[in-house]
Amino acid sequence: MGNCMCIRDLCDRPKNTNVRWRLPAVCFIWQLSMIILFGVFVRYNEEADTHWVHYKNKNNITSDIENDFYFRYPSFQDVHVMIFVGFGFLMTFLKRYSFGAVGFNFLIAAFGIQWALLMQGWFNSLDYSDGKIKIGIENLINADFCVAGCLIAYGAVLGKVSPVQLLVMTLFGITLYAVEEYIILNILHAKDAGGSMVIHTFGAYYGLSISWVLYRPNLNKSKHLNGSVYHSDVFAMIGTLFLWMFWPSFNSAIADHGDGQHRAAINTYLSLASSVLTTVAISSLFQKTGKLDMVHIQNSTLAGGVAVGTAAEFMLSPYGALIVGFICGIISTIGYIHLTPFLEEKLKIQDTCGIHNLHAMPGVIGGIVGAVTAAAATTTVYGDLGLANTFDFTGSFAKRAPNIQGAYQAAGLCVALCFGIGGGIFVGLVLKLPIWGDPADENCFDDVIYWEVPEDEESVPPILVYNNHMIPNKNSDRRETHFVEQS
Repeated sequence: MGNCMCIRDLCDRPKNTNVRWRLPAVCFIWQLSMIILFGVFVRYNEEADTHWVHYKNKNNITSDIENDFYFRYPSFQDVHVMIFVGFGFLMTFLKRYSFGAVGFNFLIAAFGIQWALLMQGWFNSLDYSDGKIKIGIENLINADFCVAGCLIAYGAVLGKVSPVQLLVMTLFGITLYAVEEYIILNILHAKDAGGSMVIHTFGAYYGLSISWVLYRPNLNKSKHLNGSVYHSDVFAMIGTLFLWMFWPSFNSAIADHGDGQHRAAINTYLSLASSVLTTVAISSLFQKTGKLDMVHIQNSTLAGGVAVGTAAEFMLSPYGALIVGFICGIISTIGYIHLTPFLEEKLKIQDTCGIHNLHAMPGVIGGIVGAVTAAAATTTVYGDLGLANTFDFTGSFAKRAPNIQGAYQAAGLCVALCFGIGGGIFVGLVLKLPIWGDPADENCFDDVIYWEVPEDEESVPPILVYNNHMIPNKNSDRRETHFVEQS
């Protein structure tokens, strides 16, 4: 009991937000570590190396256009924009935390992609003949996917943690992601092209669990900053539109060349479109005057893209994709209206961005849709070769039946939940230590704690210049206006 009291006192002592030495030390040490580790382990793969010419001749490849770069790079560009622009601007809705939203998103992603290339490389791209990680364009896409999980988690703690805490959170998050991804995709052999389970379910519950551990009972001291203004919501809508437009690339980026990618893009496109209409409908329905809530439009319109991710390359059918988007638009919007306040009041989870509604619930729905769709797959719909190609029923998995595949898909969802919740609780306890420079309750959601913020123009009393256009209308019954002539 005495030890518990000591830990509690240590964690609850006055905050010191001065990160002058901590943040540079972490950035320098970790970047130098990346340089050393990349120097030891990372090399180009055969399609990025100068020996591509020999590889091309050896494998009877007649044109450079068959290099994987030309298949994957357009999707990589789209995914990259989503990570740095889409996620970054989506979180600029807070009135005084735009620098932190975009800037810390930038920091997390830049560090995360380096660590992800290493972690995922050790699990998936290690050449045992020379002990090197061989990377190409697909590795860059997967690294962005890995970072996406951490950026989702960032949404739950937005404005309440320091940049040092975010780097620590990313370090552990990338590591946990690489392990759960390997278990789900390689050991269980589940399919998850768009990452409903691996990315969204894991990332959301990882962030929610951290937020639960870091619960701030006196966060109402910053309540006046935990909201938006007109222009901040417009900036956030920029992030929404980038995410919405490029989500078909996100879900199809690593799908099989040909029909798999084609089908994934179509299914995502339709699901997203469907979720927009239902979001608008529910947002209007739950307001007395029928007005729309910008929070719903910024977030729930994307829920269809999250939920269709696992089954994106399956034979979901166009109308099936519309159904998924229809359901998720409803559930996500209702989540913002009813579940977010419930989570904070009853479960003590302070979810700044509402990632439970945009990523957690749609991610779980996506995992369930993937399991059901896989279990229902038949040779009549897919054909023998199509079934084997879609679910990679080759090698040691050649005899796996669709109903068994459905069970493994469900198991993959459970793994993502366990890693997200368990890992989040552990990392939350690490972040609760008072050494990271996190803000006090009254200073949350404010850029001024960690950024040099210029003075607002509107805070300076304006000096009105007298001119003919400023003469008040004599026929107006409005109160007399006084003008100050500029000297």
